[in-house]
Amino acid sequence: MSTTDEILFAIDAAGVARIVLNRPQARNALTFAMYQGLIDLCGRIESDESVKALVITGAGEKAFAAGTDIAQFRAFSTAQDALDYERFMDRVMGALERLRVPTIAAVAGACTGGGAAIAAACDLRIATRDARFGFPIARTLGNCLSLGNLQRLSALIGPARVKDMIFTARLIGGEEALAIGLVTEMVEDAAALEQRAAELATLVAGHAPLTLRATKEGLRRLQGMDEAEGERPGDDLIRMCYTSADFREGMEAFLAKRAPAWQGR
Repeated sequence: MSTTDEILFAIDAAGVARIVLNRPQARNALTFAMYQGLIDLCGRIESDESVKALVITGAGEKAFAAGTDIAQFRAFSTAQDALDYERFMDRVMGALERLRVPTIAAVAGACTGGGAAIAAACDLRIATRDARFGFPIARTLGNCLSLGNLQRLSALIGPARVKDMIFTARLIGGEEALAIGLVTEMVEDAAALEQRAAELATLVAGHAPLTLRATKEGLRRLQGMDEAEGERPGDDLIRMCYTSADFREGMEAFLAKRAPAWQGR
């Protein structure tokens, strides 16, 4: 298995690639470099015909990925910083969605924010019973999801459940995630997760690759996930949230481990 410290990558003899988000000391919170690493690895997989499937997981048993490393938002000073960040995130999720091979998110522990967005962009999601999914931004940062991320979630669980998840800022456990279709399978623990992810990846790796590729791409086209150039629908919402006093307050409160004082501006 090769490593870039924060992302581990390997390909086995069956053609199953494996990406491990490797910051267990930070619950695998993603840095911008890690997001770029995912884009780069997707390009590598796309050009390697020996790869038949991809599994993404997190190091340790406490988290798949606990979102974006919040400290990086301190550098944001303009609306363009926010728009550039969301464009970047769209590139990450788009790289996963456009992969010709099936992608499997194997989730144990916390799967929140950017981590949950990565899982939603994968084709299949399996989780442990103690997994927790969510976007608790309404009680933490006060930012918003891009229309692309909202669309992915809505396609999986419907708009009413997306509203429930974000409005209440609660985390959905493994059993509920299975019941509402957010995950396709649930297993008992991390050991079972690793075994089942390998089995499932090996299974799909042995199936007709063009059938799988056509299905992935056809569904993506039906969802209208192609990125627009220039101003995009929802950019006004991104600017409103990320340039607000509430976002700055939420970020500083999160880092200081205190409750934010929302003002609605």
